[in-house]
Amino acid sequence: MRRTPSGLTLPGPSRRTLLRGVGGAAALGAGIPLLSACGGSGAAADPKTVTLGSKASDPVPKKAYADVYAAFRKQSGLTVDVNTKDSNTFQEQINSYLQGTPDDVFTWFAGYRMQFFAAKGLATPIDDVWQKIGGNFPDAMKALSKGEDGKYYLVPLYTYPWAIFYRKSVFAEKGYEVPTTWDDFIALCKRMQKDGLVPIAFGDKDAWPALGTFDQINFRKNGYDFHVDLMAGKASWTDAKVRATFDLWAEILPYHQEGAIGRTWQDAAQTLVSKKAGMYLLGTFVAQQFTNEADLADLDFFAFPEIDPAYGQETVEAPTDGFMMSRSPKNKAGSVELMEYLGSPAAEEIYLKSDPSVVAASTKADTSSYTPLQKKAYEMIGAAKNLTQFMDRDSRPDFTSTVMQPALQKFIRDPKGVDGLLSSIERQKKTIFASS
Repeated sequence: MRRTPSGLTLPGPSRRTLLRGVGGAAALGAGIPLLSACGGSGAAADPKTVTLGSKASDPVPKKAYADVYAAFRKQSGLTVDVNTKDSNTFQEQINSYLQGTPDDVFTWFAGYRMQFFAAKGLATPIDDVWQKIGGNFPDAMKALSKGEDGKYYLVPLYTYPWAIFYRKSVFAEKGYEVPTTWDDFIALCKRMQKDGLVPIAFGDKDAWPALGTFDQINFRKNGYDFHVDLMAGKASWTDAKVRATFDLWAEILPYHQEGAIGRTWQDAAQTLVSKKAGMYLLGTFVAQQFTNEADLADLDFFAFPEIDPAYGQETVEAPTDGFMMSRSPKNKAGSVELMEYLGSPAAEEIYLKSDPSVVAASTKADTSSYTPLQKKAYEMIGAAKNLTQFMDRDSRPDFTSTVMQPALQKFIRDPKGVDGLLSSIERQKKTIFASS
């Protein structure tokens, strides 16, 4: 552990998680539909315009990014021409998008998924940018922004933890206490159900929220090392440890909101807003759905409960989002200038003013205006012994999108068929990872 200049304690990044091999570039598109590109243009470059592909389609982050780009234009005289697609479409089409005529700069994720496309040569190294912005970030963020070749490919903007969210007023009214162990968690779920609440709000229509539930149970039950080995394809999905994770999940499935496969995460969040649900496992971006100030002030969270005392609550899932530069930006100079600005404390502060559901990746951004929720998130990330990104960022995108997302939805529908499901996952995993 080390103390950063702003006082945030960050764990030293594990090379195992952040810098492990990406695998063969030939496998990049395996299982990923080659749909039409999200955007980009074949037209000649306008020296006063930088094009940017964005997955930020929800109102809150979309406005926050727009504010950042407007401030950049005022400072530089350069216009950011934003091409926005909804997040799921953007991610599903990223392969064909980057191989086609992508925008100069695009929003993306830190860690493995960034490394995967960097290794394919679909992104431009930005070491020159980092020479300017490097002093703004702690070592953990620097490591998350590097490819397996040691070069920088990402400028991180913000990060956030996954946790269990609840309404303080509901807990106070019902006399609920924050659970710290699995048994306490189960007892609370039973009590909420008896009180007429949905214990755990849940929406998995877009197939990725369930990945977060698996992550939490798995690293609480089996520890960080086993979890990252499983994500890297090194551990077997038929291992008894994985079966134990699914057994625990099956134990709490009856307390999850019914009909999850047909519900978006936003709709699930509304049941927490309306006090129909008692808890919700998600990232702090759930706060974007609390548009009423009183409701937002009533929102709080706690770390996923301990399952095995050997691992406690030492691991925190803290995805980091940022920007990458495509392999052949039409306005290279303008793109570099934009990336340098995006790596500044000023850019982060502007973003966080409109979207206070996340915290700055930079240690130099002003935290004095942080809400209680942001301060708690900042402290949770800083106190973690281990940081993970999220299953679809810590593993191969072709594996998580084509195998794990449908597999977990199948488990949610039929938890009794887990043995056959795990055997199927393992067979497909071997095929996909063997293509490296």
